[in-house]
Amino acid sequence: MRPLLVAVITLSLAAGAAADPPAYRVLAQDKGHVALVGKDGKVEWEVECKYNSHDIHLLPNGNLLLHTGPATVTEMTPAKEVVWRYEAKPAGANKGRVEVHAFQRLPDGTTMVAESGNRRIVEVDKAGKIVREVPLSVKRPDAHRDTRMVRKLASGNYLVCQEGDGLVREYDPTGKTVWEYALDLGGRKEAPGHGPESYGTSVYGAVRLANGNTVIAGGNNHRVLEVDRAGKVVWSLDQKELPGITLAWVTTLHALPNGNLIVGNCHAGPDQPQLFEVTRDKKVVWSFRNRNVFGDNTATSQVLTSDGPWRAVEGIR
Repeated sequence: MRPLLVAVITLSLAAGAAADPPAYRVLAQDKGHVALVGKDGKVEWEVECKYNSHDIHLLPNGNLLLHTGPATVTEMTPAKEVVWRYEAKPAGANKGRVEVHAFQRLPDGTTMVAESGNRRIVEVDKAGKIVREVPLSVKRPDAHRDTRMVRKLASGNYLVCQEGDGLVREYDPTGKTVWEYALDLGGRKEAPGHGPESYGTSVYGAVRLANGNTVIAGGNNHRVLEVDRAGKVVWSLDQKELPGITLAWVTTLHALPNGNLIVGNCHAGPDQPQLFEVTRDKKVVWSFRNRNVFGDNTATSQVLTSDGPWRAVEGIR
């Protein structure tokens, strides 16, 4: 049994913040495995996963929904038993490859899967049967870039990040676009890539808030934006606005009940945090940097409560 690895965890407290900083477990994939790191920096659980994942979920039943291959979603128990798996295949007019970059277990037990290449969202039952299909409109088809983060909303619509098109779109169940927001270059020159010196509109993540606004993780746009239904930016976080933090490929988003945001900062370099929590007045109250267990390709993560049973922080009040 290999020794437990000690994380390097950076905690930053702004003036006036609470005396005790928040502390979380972090579930993420990188360096050939999925690992759960405790607040003490020790690995509590891990399993081999050599594919660079773009989505990850702790399910309410305690199982994990993992991205284990270019087009494969796997449900695994904490005992590492595989209990469900879905692999997307070319469908319709698509004769090329398929990639999956987003998935979500729905309340009715089906699993939503976004299939890049097929340019569709499917909902799959426990037997692996597709029970719903939603077509996507893609301007620049690319099996690697059609979609990134996708979430089904409480309304039944779908919030879809279309990386190659630089768009966040909301689709109804028939595939009709009912809302969209286009990222822009802000007058800067495009510089393809992932690191902090790149620049573009390759959007990665988006979550819908209770007030109807949408928070967007801009990928290599190096920004976090909150926009209203009219497309007006009502809050933003720019690349070098936080002391000591430079945003690179902005990925993971958690909208916490207290209004804070947890943001993923991928491809940012060894001295930068992979995750951080920021208040709406732009004070960093927690950050996570663990270069022993995770590297610079930590694109997806889920933040869990620090003690007791595994629970996602989004639902904790």
